[in-house]
Amino acid sequence: MKPLFATLVLLLAGTGIAGAQDVRYNFDKQANFSGFKTYKWVTIKGATQLSDLVDKQVKAAVDAELSKKGLSKSESDTADLYIGYQAAVGQEKEYTSFDTGWGYGPGWGGGWYGGGGGMTTGTTSTIYIGQLALDMYASGPKSLVWRGNASKTLDPKAKPEKQQKNLEKAVTKLLKNYPPPPPKT
Repeated sequence: MKPLFATLVLLLAGTGIAGAQDVRYNFDKQANFSGFKTYKWVTIKGATQLSDLVDKQVKAAVDAELSKKGLSKSESDTADLYIGYQAAVGQEKEYTSFDTGWGYGPGWGGGWYGGGGGMTTGTTSTIYIGQLALDMYASGPKSLVWRGNASKTLDPKAKPEKQQKNLEKAVTKLLKNYPPPPPKT
């Protein structure tokens, strides 16, 4: 699979074998999230760069969700948060076997309750797992205050409309817990 295609598949995932995204997040319990009102997109050093098209789609999905949370995008270096993302695609092999449980073998027609041996067939398939990590840094100290990670089994054959819809769903689920609840006093 070509790297650009793999990245596109990751971010615009269709429904796959396992339908739900696995979402995890963590945050700085000392950070004052109510003070964050603006954000600026930044590039994370060392992160794989996506095509311009995919980059725009990811940022648009995140922008839409953050605006619902009361944050405004800014181009200024004085924004309250710096936001960046990283993407990756991994592959896993899945082996599925099926045993008929019937056939000729020891015990057939005599011995124990018949049956035995049987026919076992198997298939191997490649499963693509996509991951999107979103990092938020407080601009003043430039320290990480929130990190979310979504992973999902991907369908490389999904149509662009379905891929976009699933990207938006993944980002919504990813940002469900932003901002984190205030600490209990």
